[in-house]
Amino acid sequence: EVQLVESGGGLVQAGGSLRLSCAASGFTFDDRAIGWFRQAPGKEHEAVSCISGSDGMTYYAPFVKGRFTMSSDNAKNTVYLQMNSLKPEDTAVYYCAADHHTGIDCGPSYTYDYWGQGTQVTVSS
Repeated sequence: EVQLVESGGGLVQAGGSLRLSCAASGFTFDDRAIGWFRQAPGKEHEAVSCISGSDGMTYYAPFVKGRFTMSSDNAKNTVYLQMNSLKPEDTAVYYCAADHHTGIDCGPSYTYDYWGQGTQVTVSS
């Protein structure tokens, strides 16, 4: 059974930092697209960052570029999202997602097959 488990969320003041983790079991991240998404109350899923299963490059949404860094540790089968300079508008539930197929580029949320349960990030002003 494939499972993705996020951790690391919490409450932080504006300007602070958090590091989210997403640990996988039942499969490996190798050559698979892995994305971080977020969903704020009343809003749709929003792509935050992604590691492409095709070229291994990391892509970021414009609103987090320069503040967030996504990385992976294949030995631990875990991906991370380092979030710095957090803003109140970053408040959301953050999810990691993975594509079942290998060699696929990053895509919209509906293209991902596996999702974690989410971790709440709250940034106070």
